[in-house]
Amino acid sequence: MDLDTYCEVLENHLKDSLNFFEISVDDMIFQQDNDPKHTFKKAKKWFSDNQMIVLDWPAQSPDLNPIEHLWHHLKIKLSAYETKATSINELWKRCDKEWNSFTAEICQKYIESMLARVQAVLKAKMGPY
Repeated sequence: MDLDTYCEVLENHLKDSLNFFEISVDDMIFQQDNDPKHTFKKAKKWFSDNQMIVLDWPAQSPDLNPIEHLWHHLKIKLSAYETKATSINELWKRCDKEWNSFTAEICQKYIESMLARVQAVLKAKMGPY
């Protein structure tokens, strides 16, 4: 994804999601890492223009977002297939099947790992650990 696509997703999908769930920008803080497309002036301007608060994120930090660890878990499950998906439809079906197989215990494991990861970042004085 490039910067323009990212801003398009924000404009067309984030706003729609907030409207759908009846969430006001005043009631949220947006979380993202320091990927360059997130920190370019154009993206920062989009958040400013839309009066959205963005959570400060430490540079070169480990991934502190539990969803990233679920994505990794999904990739492991997908790599266990004997053959690669031969179409986008097949890949989607596999992703859907594996994502929906996640249990509350798997999700809880990643959430509970947050304390140790945050402590490591603090110990490293907000730098890489």
